[in-house]
This record gives sequence, C-alpha cells and structure tokens, in this order.
Amino acid sequence: MIKVSKMRFGSYRQGMGAIGVTEKLILINVAVFVLFILLKTFTFLFQSENLINTLQDWLIVPSSVRQLIFKPWVLFTYAFMHAGFWHLIGNMLILYFSGRFFLTYFSPKRLLNFYFLGAFAGALFFLLSYNLFPVFRESGNSKLLGASAAVMAILVGVSTYAPHMMLRFFIFNLKLWWVAAFFVFKDLISIPISNPGGHIAHLGGAALGFFYSKQLLKGRDIGAWFERMLDTLVGFFSAKPKTPFKRVYKNKSKFMARPGRYQADDLQETKAEKQEKIDAILDKISKNGYDSLSKEEKEFLFSVSKD
Repeated sequence: MIKVSKMRFGSYRQGMGAIGVTEKLILINVAVFVLFILLKTFTFLFQSENLINTLQDWLIVPSSVRQLIFKPWVLFTYAFMHAGFWHLIGNMLILYFSGRFFLTYFSPKRLLNFYFLGAFAGALFFLLSYNLFPVFRESGNSKLLGASAAVMAILVGVSTYAPHMMLRFFIFNLKLWWVAAFFVFKDLISIPISNPGGHIAHLGGAALGFFYSKQLLKGRDIGAWFERMLDTLVGFFSAKPKTPFKRVYKNKSKFMARPGRYQADDLQETKAEKQEKIDAILDKISKNGYDSLSKEEKEFLFSVSKD
C-alpha cells in the first residue's frame, strides 16, 4: 500500500510539472475562489460571517492608504480574489488565450512578471484615483479585487510586442492589438457608468503591459529585478538537493585544459546563433504577422518559450 501511495503522489507531481504557468495561475485563482465559497458556507452555518469578511479584508486592496500600510501584501494577493463566478470565468478565459500568445515570445518567468507587476500597477492606479480625483471623495472606503489588471497587462503586453499577430474569431481574422484596444476602450467609456475603480485598475495593468513591452523592444527589461526577487523567494522555500562528495583531481597538463575553453567558445557561438534566429523570426512576425511563419519556425519559437 505504501508503494502505491508513493506512485500516485509521484504521478501527481509529474502531472503538475507538465502543465504550463498560465494553467497554474488559473488553477490557483479557481482554488482560491472555491475555498472562499466553502468558507462562506461554513461561516453562514455557524453564524460567523464576520470571520470571512475579516479574512477577505486582509487580502484585497482598500482605497484608504492608512489601512494599506498595515497590509502591503494586498497589492498582489487581490489579483487572486474574485467577486463572483462570472467575474472569475471572464478573467480566466482572457488569461488562458492571452497567455498562450504571450508564451510564443516570452518565457514563463516573464509572464509572471507581467501578471504580478500588472496587478501592482492596477492597485496603484486605483489608490491614486480614489485619493486624488474629487468624484471619489464621498465614495467611502471602496475595495479592489480581481485578476483583471494582471490579465490586461499580459494581453496588452503581447499585443504591443507583436501587434500584427492574427487570431481567428469565428469566420473573421483579427489582429491581436485590435482585441486589446477594444478592451482598453471599453474600460475607458465604462468609468462613469459603473465600477469606476475597477476599470481604472484595468487601465493601470494595460499601461504597465504597454510600457514593459515597449522597453523590451528597446532591449531593456524593467522587470528583471522582480524576476530575481521571485527566484530568491522560491529558492528560499525550496529544499536544495544534497550532492554526493566528489573527489577532484587537478590536471596539470596545459594541453588537456585547452579543449574546455574551445567548448565554452562553441557554446557562446551557439547561443549567439540561436538569438539571431529568434530576432529574425520576430522581425518577420512584426512585418507580416504570425501566420507568415513556417511550421518549423513556429515549432522553434514554441520550444524557445519553454526554456
């Protein structure tokens, strides 16, 4: 019985490792939503609804800066909270499709950069608007939750980087940037109608995605610091595998040391050739669209996005 349990756990771990970063983000969002639904059921039965409200308040963004000081983590955790089923479904559908396009050009780590920094930018726009614009002075303490700003950062980011990428919508071919522009315009005109803070937060995520991609096109990664911070955080909580003791013999022969240097030079040359191929493909996409690529070029981009 013990052996069977280990095999099942190993299969589970392999299955989790096989899914992509977009699917993992979706799973986390869905899991958090289901967890709070169950908690609401239990707190209702035991007449302790205040408990679930208090827990939610420690995970979503308040419009009051004074309250935010005591829980700064909400600038990121709110991006995994949703107000209802359709709120969740809409965000996860856009995340799934925009994430697939995004990973054609970028690594999974960079997708996390866009997601979390987009959430941060959305929260910042929300806070600034509620503390600067006169229209919000009598609105009381409003709250922000949802992954929309993070999702908009990914959608606008990839459409800015590859504006001519085409997607099929029923019988129509649409450029990806048209879709992104539609959502941005929709948020703009919806501000005076309903949920103004939420739509402003969406625009904050979109602005981050646009600016980030524009900087990447110039060869600057403004989110590199955040990626390093995530790597450090993950490394802190990850157990490092123990390596067996190895005895090293010093080779005194100068002749034997030379091939290693040649292999390093060959490796650098191979990386340079690979980068040249990536740049050529991206130039082709920017001029003629994603559909102009050959099957081999698409497969090459897909394999690079997994590195």
